Amino acid sequence: ASRVMVASRNYGDFASEAKFEIKQCDLHHLEAGPPTTAVMTREEGLQYYKTMQTIRRMELKSDQLYKQKIIRGFCHLYDGQEACCVGIEAAIKPTDHVITAYRAHGFTYTRGVPVREILAELTGRKGGCAKGKGGSMHMYTKNFYGGNGIVGAQGQIFETYNMAALWKLPCIFVCENNRYGMGTSVERAAASTDYYKRGYFIPGLRVDGMDVLCVREAVKFAAEYCRSGKGPLVMELQTYRYHGHSMSDPGISYRTREEIQEVRSKSDPITLLKDRMVNNNLASVEELKEIDVAVRKEIEEAAQFATTDPEPPLEELGHHIYFNEPPFEVRGPNQWIKYKSVS
Repeated sequence: ASRVMVASRNYGDFASEAKFEIKQCDLHHLEAGPPTTAVMTREEGLQYYKTMQTIRRMELKSDQLYKQKIIRGFCHLYDGQEACCVGIEAAIKPTDHVITAYRAHGFTYTRGVPVREILAELTGRKGGCAKGKGGSMHMYTKNFYGGNGIVGAQGQIFETYNMAALWKLPCIFVCENNRYGMGTSVERAAASTDYYKRGYFIPGLRVDGMDVLCVREAVKFAAEYCRSGKGPLVMELQTYRYHGHSMSDPGISYRTREEIQEVRSKSDPITLLKDRMVNNNLASVEELKEIDVAVRKEIEEAAQFATTDPEPPLEELGHHIYFNEPPFEVRGPNQWIKYKSVS
């Protein structure tokens, strides 16, 4: 009879926490910044890893569904930038308010919306987080006002900086600098790429946005600064998107495949976290692989729901325009077509 040897490790074999060196942030109008070391517990590391892998797999599934023409319209994917939304959420409270630009899938998930509701929103189904009427750019949940398709709103942001500074609002302005504005590199578009200084009179931080711990510590610092009554703060997260600007952009006409591959091989946020955890005895390769398998299963089940859930009926087209208001009529494509709007 053949014998099978099974090797296993108890959870007690792992370290409960570890301390890591993180990149020093660049400062603007600040005498001191976030720490250059961070402590991460085993539980935190496993949670960050699972969350980032879930977002990565969700976005890859979205890519597949779009190419199958099951997802239509605008679709802006977040893979490569996972450390930004995961690090931010790890540093703030569930009661804090978050508003994003239109690359919003990752933030929607970290704010608490299940994968199945995000994918169902992308496929335009009733079970989507906006009842199938918002799509990629318009997803919402409690304390999350995400997905705003405002492009080139330079004037508005400077007016907002001014008002926030005058009123000392507890607001963190985050620029996720993924190095390209649609198909134009930041070096070609801006005479100064120091976006963390764009608040001028508002203090700023430039942060390694590919390191979830660096983002977490920087946002903790920023949140404490703002909550103490000192006013707003501008934060630039240096990150990278693997996909093009949207699904209609192949992403390689203005940058090379080699550039993308170099970032993947040297700076990938999930690989960086995985290596830290394994090398510091916070987790085993086998344990992380088990998480990967579980995440893939969750994504496949969510995709099944998102492709079989019914679309919202036409009579609901005008619903949910206002909150807690009496029903009223909405004009359709011409004056003879009316839709009823219910809050």
